[in-house]
Amino acid sequence: MPELEPSFEFWTKRLGFDVTVSVPEDDRLGFVILQKGAAEIMLQTHTSSAKDVPSLGEYCRNAKAALFIEVEDFDDILQRIEGLPLALPVRTAVYGMKEVGLYEPGGNLIIFACPVK
Repeated sequence: MPELEPSFEFWTKRLGFDVTVSVPEDDRLGFVILQKGAAEIMLQTHTSSAKDVPSLGEYCRNAKAALFIEVEDFDDILQRIEGLPLALPVRTAVYGMKEVGLYEPGGNLIIFACPVK
């Protein structure tokens, strides 16, 4: 990610994750660890990644992630992402999961899923 701030706000303000670690990089964030319940997300800028592990610098500059996150309260997620453009409208998958997906501000695909009850 070139910058963390847009993604950081999405994860904390929209989804309710708490900051457990933050590492500044100059006058911005370089690395953060966010946690909600048992889920933990780590975000790092391209620059910070390249400093941390130089051999992965170029890979990290071009990489995107696709996350599949199982949640207990699907309605809560729908409320938290209300008004955001969806990459995957709400659906029930053939394997019995209710799902919804979107791209977070860093460009990573997130699919939230909950077992159909």
